[in-house]
Amino acid sequence: MTVPQAYANAQELARFQKLCRGIEKTTTLQIFIQDELGGENKTVWEVARSNITADSPTLFGQVRVVDDLITAGPNKTSEKIGRAQGLITSADLKENALAMNLNFAFTGGQYNGSTLCVLGRNPIDHEYRELAIVGGTGLFRMARGYAITNTYSYDVETEYGVLEYNIYVAYV
Repeated sequence: MTVPQAYANAQELARFQKLCRGIEKTTTLQIFIQDELGGENKTVWEVARSNITADSPTLFGQVRVVDDLITAGPNKTSEKIGRAQGLITSADLKENALAMNLNFAFTGGQYNGSTLCVLGRNPIDHEYRELAIVGGTGLFRMARGYAITNTYSYDVETEYGVLEYNIYVAYV
């Protein structure tokens, strides 16, 4: 999905607000996930694989557990506001796509103590991907919405990536 910059801003916000009329509150968040796939302090670990994973061009059947830092900005030294925790599974035989089950657990900032539950298919070779917000706790109780994500940066040598999430959420 190709998403022009304006789509991720004013047009997207207007579209989202039309969907969520009524008693619900709406908000948008921009967060950054610090994804450490390698090194001494890696935050993504393989926990299972199928008998075809090693021969699959998409690593089909690989299951990884994630505990990534969430920051307010793209730099690792930006304000720490939580953790992205959950499972990601390589779930497509033909395309590099992940089945994702993540919880964004906020431990700082205005959403401290709240969570958002993120699910969906993430075709990681696409510039922009959309995932569903299917629930939450604390301030985000009964949350629903979606997140548009992209790879902000990735260093092949250190296996360190920064993922940008623009989240549109309605909650009670």
